Parts: sequence; structure tokens; C-alpha cells
Amino acid sequence: MTDFAGQTIETARRVLSAQFKSAAIESAELDARLLIGHALGLDLTGLITAAQRQLTPDESARLEAFARRRLAGEPVARIIGEKEFWGLSLQLSPATLVPRPDTETVVELALELLRAGGNLDRPLRIADLGTGSGAILLALLSELPAAQGFGTDISEGALQTAGANAARAGLSDRTTLIACDYASGLSGLFDLIVSNPPYIRSTDIDGLAAEVRNHDPLAALDGGADGLDAYRALIPQAARLLAPDGPLVVEAGQGQSGPIQALMAAAGLTPVIAPKVDLAGIPRAVAGHKMAR
Repeated sequence: MTDFAGQTIETARRVLSAQFKSAAIESAELDARLLIGHALGLDLTGLITAAQRQLTPDESARLEAFARRRLAGEPVARIIGEKEFWGLSLQLSPATLVPRPDTETVVELALELLRAGGNLDRPLRIADLGTGSGAILLALLSELPAAQGFGTDISEGALQTAGANAARAGLSDRTTLIACDYASGLSGLFDLIVSNPPYIRSTDIDGLAAEVRNHDPLAALDGGADGLDAYRALIPQAARLLAPDGPLVVEAGQGQSGPIQALMAAAGLTPVIAPKVDLAGIPRAVAGHKMAR
């Protein structure tokens, strides 16, 4: 491991990036910049301005520790303790997944459906089942100024993290967090329900990337034998709680959109829009409506 003490910030960044590239880390340059910025407490502008300053021994030691963790397979987001999602800076904890860009398709589809119904400015009640860090719920609340949001999770640690993120985003006054299994602790009707439940087949867990397998909570990944256990539980619950014309939008794994739509239909929900694909072309967000009678 390189001793960075005495090196300039720019030289340390280049050396660290080269180490990450040699370890076949795809985002080597970005990871190097993020970790140096975190070690020094500098944003991108600060790193550029101070590029020729030499690192102190303490800064070098912090950077070496971060580099060691990254080379061992720990995600950068875990090392720095936060991740951006929908323009929000979210804290992470061992009880929560690292929010991923694919999940933004759930937010996008939910907003498209609300916009089509002319509901963006109404005082909506929305629920996020298995909220984790609060990523989806807080992203929606940031776009829906009149909405009240309810996030559920069986993990107290996740709810504490979601609460901290709501406070960080200035959304605490519109966020209610409830400890329960999916929608079992909710009552009343909701204009929108969303969820990113565990959907990885149990037998596929060992084949996940080490960054996911070794650092994301297993309970937030394992969807049972066929990956659909969580949907079987939450879809009927959500169907009972949706207001007329209210949509349920869930994240899906590859090849799961069809079975999820079938589960929605069995619960009385109508798939009035095609699943929304992510950047890889995978149907990632699946929606069903509770049609007005």
C-alpha cells in the first residue's frame, strides 16, 4: 500500500486511481476522487484549488485506510457513509441497501402516473413499504410539496437511518415512519404506494457482486426461492389500502415483471401502463392501478 504522506493531492489521486484500475475497479478515477475528498474534507472545487498541496501524515493515514477498504471490495458509499439518490444526499447504515440508480425508475414511473392524473399538487398520502434509507419516499416527497409520506420497515436500524435522512432533507414534518412488515401497520387509504422489496432468488445470493453480497443486508436482498416472496406478501396488502385510481409501483428484478403483473392482477390491480425499463433495458418499475368502480 502506498504511503501518501508528502505527496500532492493531485499525485495521490493519480496513484490511487492507478491502484484501483489495476484491481479492475470500473469506477477507479471517480472512486479515487471521492475517497480523497472524504479523507481531506474537500469537495471537487476544493480538490482542484488545493491540487498541489502536500498531504499531511494524518491525511495520508486516513486515505490509506480508505484505499485498503476499497481494494478489499467495500463500496465507496459504505466507506464515506452516504450516497446520492434523486439529488438527495442520503446517509447509509448496515441496516440499509446502498440506493442504486436503477431504483430511480420507480420514482420516475410513480411521478409519471401522478402527473397523468393531474395529482402532483394535491395533498396526497403516499407509502413506501420497506423504506430502508428512505430513498424512494424522500425522493417523492421532494417532488410532491403537498404530500404526506409514510415509510415502513421491520428494521429499527433502517427506520433510524430513514429518519435521519428525512431530517437532512428537511422533510421530517411530512414523513411518518412505522415499524411493521410491509403494509401491516398502515391504515386508511393511500393515493400511491411504492416499494423496492427483496427480489433476489435465494440460490443467486452467492453469485452477486462482492460489493453487494458482503455489504448489503441479506434481509433486503433475499426474495425466497423464486424471488417473489415479498411481492406475494405486499401486493394484497397494498391493494386493500389503495384509494380508487391509486397506483402501486414496485421495483422488479430481471425477468420478474410478468409474474409481478400476474400477482397484481390476482389482487385486483390493473396494469394500465407498461413496465418502465432501466438504462440496461430491463423492465425495472412495475405498476398496477386500483381502478375506480
